[in-house]
Amino acid sequence: MEVEGIADLPLHTGHVPSWLVPIMKRLSKAIIEVMLLEWGPEKVIERFSNPLWFQGFNNAIGMDWDSSGSTTVTLGILKDVVKPEVHGFAILGGKGSNALKVQDEIDRLPFDVDKSRLKRISKIVAKVDTTLVQDGHQLYHHSLLVTEKGNWGIVQQGMNLETKFARRYHWKETENFVVEPHSAIAGVKRDNKVINIIERNKDNVRKLVLDLLKENPKKILSLYKQAEAMLKGQSTLDMWVKGGSISIISKEARLVYMKPVDISKIQEVLSSIYEAKPLTFEEALINGLGPSTARALYLIADLIYNEPPSYKDPVNYPYDPFKYAFAVGGKDGIPFPVNRRVAWEVIYTLEDFISKAKLSESDKRLALSKLRELGSSERA
Repeated sequence: MEVEGIADLPLHTGHVPSWLVPIMKRLSKAIIEVMLLEWGPEKVIERFSNPLWFQGFNNAIGMDWDSSGSTTVTLGILKDVVKPEVHGFAILGGKGSNALKVQDEIDRLPFDVDKSRLKRISKIVAKVDTTLVQDGHQLYHHSLLVTEKGNWGIVQQGMNLETKFARRYHWKETENFVVEPHSAIAGVKRDNKVINIIERNKDNVRKLVLDLLKENPKKILSLYKQAEAMLKGQSTLDMWVKGGSISIISKEARLVYMKPVDISKIQEVLSSIYEAKPLTFEEALINGLGPSTARALYLIADLIYNEPPSYKDPVNYPYDPFKYAFAVGGKDGIPFPVNRRVAWEVIYTLEDFISKAKLSESDKRLALSKLRELGSSERA
């Protein structure tokens, strides 16, 4: 998985001032139109799959870089100014209830593309970041970026209700949705309470879980009850004969597995998937595999079959914040660790785009000053 950088995205309250909104729209439209002339729509949406490009653009139009709202506001602004018929790409979905409108918005696309494929991709990607990766962040934003040729990218965001920090998941076009599929995940790394099966070395777990989904649901529920008893320390002779890995499950992992589970709901989901007979994980996700059912299967894989999922947070490549400071003028000035080479590429290229854009001198000064502030921080 290619991770370019990690950003803290704390929950900020309040709204963008009304006077700033038209400025942000004007800046966004001008920069996007120059980017399209230079690169074309495919390259533009690919750039937004990189968190540093996203943050650089977000900063250039005047939004605080370190706020969870940077995602929702920036994509909301872009959705308003991007006209599919004119610009050759569209931005669908958004925050809250708007995220649920993606399927209908795909139908209304003015492009001659495989709309069934795009609907499927949107569903799978949302499922991956709630089911295959369970990191304590509840998704509340889902934006699909799609070109007139059918190329796509996805930016979605989840909020941890305990820490009040957000996590942003970046996707660029791929045929792989299961094995380290993200272009990047931006957020605060968590050292516990995370389970995931997207790690490259977890092939055995993925195969086992898929095999379990092909078993009779009654058998799976029986295995789950055994594993649950082992988790609570209620071991039996039969369990010891079969073996188990209860001793290596951390306290934090136990807390994840001991979240309340609705057995009747899991049985219903298992029955539906069993009837569908999925051949791939993607098919299982489309046919209803969700977080609770997946968590039950992960517990069975761990304690009954000795094939534990990973407990490592997929955001696990932090840069030294004292070596790579990427403070771009947020309210609190907290540094944003980055790949320095990519950061300067963002700065120089956006400066060039802004200089070429048809903007008033005051708008250009605003955007360029923000980027220069970014650059001076990067030199420090």
